Amino acid sequence: MSKKRRFIMRSSVLGVLAITLAYVFYTNFIQEEQTLVQEGDAAPNFSLYNMEGEQVELADYEGQGVFLNFWGTFCPPCEDEMPYMENQYEVYEDQGVEILAVNVGESDLVVDRFVSRHALTFPILLDEDQAVLDHYGVGPLPSTFLIDAEGEVVDIITGGMTEEHVAEYMERIAPST
Repeated sequence: MSKKRRFIMRSSVLGVLAITLAYVFYTNFIQEEQTLVQEGDAAPNFSLYNMEGEQVELADYEGQGVFLNFWGTFCPPCEDEMPYMENQYEVYEDQGVEILAVNVGESDLVVDRFVSRHALTFPILLDEDQAVLDHYGVGPLPSTFLIDAEGEVVDIITGGMTEEHVAEYMERIAPST
């Protein structure tokens, strides 16, 4: 009887592991291509609160390029690219390019500690209920939407970026003078 019980337990554990692996592969490789917002679309407006408790809308940045980055403190590639984004923000903020870093589903305290640890100065928005994440159809983190001065999504980048990539992307959405 105990052999049968062990067999059932082992089979159950293996079944749960198989389902978990299938879900991970689905969300990271298959679902990635299913964003709701596509290149060439007008970027949907949204309203979120920043770390100071002020309401911010995407429409507030009309006429500027927007580097819209979805991220989480639990995401190593997100953490790796934050210093690159900060460095390039300092270069491009006077050239009509804004970074909006949308944290998804984490508490103010966790985000505030992360922002302080990395000395981030660009706007951090809080998507606590992940409504904007869902509206944009974001799969894996980090995901970045490059929005030009006319409000059009010119590119969608999934995964971590190097500083060279961030600089290149910022240049692409800088308004023409």
